[in-house]
Amino acid sequence: MKSLQKTPLALAVLALTGMGLHGSALAQSNAELLNELQNLKARVQQLETQLKAPQAPASAGAVDPDEFNRIRTKVEAQEDAAESMGFKGLRISGMIDPTFVYSQRQNTAGFVFLNNFDGAEKSGPGDSFAFDNSYFGQAMLDFQKETESGQKWRLTLAPHKSASSGTNVGSIVHEASVSIPVDGASTRVIAGQLPDWSGYEYIWSNQQPLISHNLLFDFTIPSFYSGAGMEFIRGKWDTKFLVGNINEARRASGQKKPGVTYRTDYANSEFSGFGFAGTNTFETDQKVNLFEVDGYYTRGDLTMQGQIGTGTAEGLASNGGKASWSGVSGLLGYKLTNRLQLTGRADYIANSTNGGGVYGTAFDAIDGPTTDSRNGFGPSQAVDADPNKGVNRYALTVGLNYLISANHTPGSGLWNTGTWFKTELRYDTADGKVFLAPDGSYKKDNLMFSTSLVFAF
Repeated sequence: MKSLQKTPLALAVLALTGMGLHGSALAQSNAELLNELQNLKARVQQLETQLKAPQAPASAGAVDPDEFNRIRTKVEAQEDAAESMGFKGLRISGMIDPTFVYSQRQNTAGFVFLNNFDGAEKSGPGDSFAFDNSYFGQAMLDFQKETESGQKWRLTLAPHKSASSGTNVGSIVHEASVSIPVDGASTRVIAGQLPDWSGYEYIWSNQQPLISHNLLFDFTIPSFYSGAGMEFIRGKWDTKFLVGNINEARRASGQKKPGVTYRTDYANSEFSGFGFAGTNTFETDQKVNLFEVDGYYTRGDLTMQGQIGTGTAEGLASNGGKASWSGVSGLLGYKLTNRLQLTGRADYIANSTNGGGVYGTAFDAIDGPTTDSRNGFGPSQAVDADPNKGVNRYALTVGLNYLISANHTPGSGLWNTGTWFKTELRYDTADGKVFLAPDGSYKKDNLMFSTSLVFAF
């Protein structure tokens, strides 16, 4: 994620001017400190220009060599101090998105914000991962550090709704990774915990136009990886792989075969590109094979994105057999004005094998073939339905997002910083009765309405 440059350099200036690094110096805002640094640099440039100009009789506007040397010394000292304190190359960014959700079959309407889907201290209907409780209603803080030698370090924190919180219960760590060049910047070793690479959508609300995520994002790809691998950048191609744990911080007893995940991206131009991602695990009773292809085209007011995915997972079907599925998702966005964007998205997952089931389903705890009655996967609960045939899932979503303010200047690259208001209407359906209604009956569909206020810096 893009971010704002930090201002420890300015703290050093205050130290040199007698204010110190404590007390009133720390009370100053980042904007004030940045402004002071910019003024000093501008003054140095002005004095250098005047010194290079032809000499003229002394006047009120003549350059004072002592003043010039004093200001230049300040600037150089603050840069040295910042580097010695470890602030050089450090960037901090963050995001927050309080979200209101109405979900018909859950019979709820209210704010979804910092609620658990990590299984800890369950206190209501919003305590498990679902399409109406996905990666929204978050607060995130991201720290990135890059050294002069090109080594990169990253720590991203997201309470309750990090990529790892669903399986590594209670964890607030979304990413903790390093990237180390081994043959120039184009060949790197990567290691640590990283969020999944698959698909065209992003986790954070400031990086996508809609509030909810598509069906493939929520239910057919991993959440995170823990391990080590490599990244290779060659021209327009960016390829990376990692060997280690898939959706696990540590393997369970008896599990010794690592999984592997990989992705290749091709940037056709600044407006378009495509990618391919896959994940494979090799434990006999938990074998998973996931594959997807995605692409994008964004130019002017138009945005188009799409994804096709397929996969199998041993033992994850409703009847205990192998789960198998394939699906597609497409998004179309158009800017009605410079600040207002209209977006539509359509999703489909074919999922009939062995009673249905995908990588991310959570079946109800009852005997026999079961249904994920919140998310709409599994066999139909109609009286005459075949328990070994799963339903196919559909979702149609429309939304508006309005840019209230942008926290950047044109050309800065910080395109995803600012404040947005979003609203969304989503209709989920299946070709069988799989959604549990408040009265205990099963329905074929669910309606969800949501709004959110997103702030990112």
